[in-house]
Amino acid sequence: MSSIVTPPEPADSAHLHWRALEGLYASAPVNSLFESRLEIVAEGVSRIHFEVTPSCFHAAGAAHGTIYFKMLDDAAFYAANTLVTDRFLLTTSFNLFFTRPIQGGRVTAEGRWVSGRRRVLVAEARLIDEEGEEVGRGTGTFQRSRIPLSGLDGYNAGLRAALG
Repeated sequence: MSSIVTPPEPADSAHLHWRALEGLYASAPVNSLFESRLEIVAEGVSRIHFEVTPSCFHAAGAAHGTIYFKMLDDAAFYAANTLVTDRFLLTTSFNLFFTRPIQGGRVTAEGRWVSGRRRVLVAEARLIDEEGEEVGRGTGTFQRSRIPLSGLDGYNAGLRAALG
């Protein structure tokens, strides 16, 4: 099997912002509780790859709802924050739907920006299990905060790493 060579990514401001957001995700203390990795693939699009382990299960042996919320909220949040380059967003509401239990394994949260660019942004996300089945879906609203991205250590670390 041949390997696919990915061309180098352009160093434009959008790509630098995306890499900085990936650094921000990696720096969040809560993410040390989960084996996960953020990948921003385009403006308004994010993917988070999770490994759901028994440490995330409820008493009946499937992923607890908190992990669904975590994965969906993060994917939608980062999809929306690709469009906002100066401020950290805050989740103001989130609706989620459970469609199947997660018994463990790899799960991908796919986030997509839906609407809004100024004060409030709307984004949706879905969870796909390792068999390719949707196991959850959610929609959130996100508001610009007063927190500048440039003041966050993780954002700056991601930016420095992108600049090489």
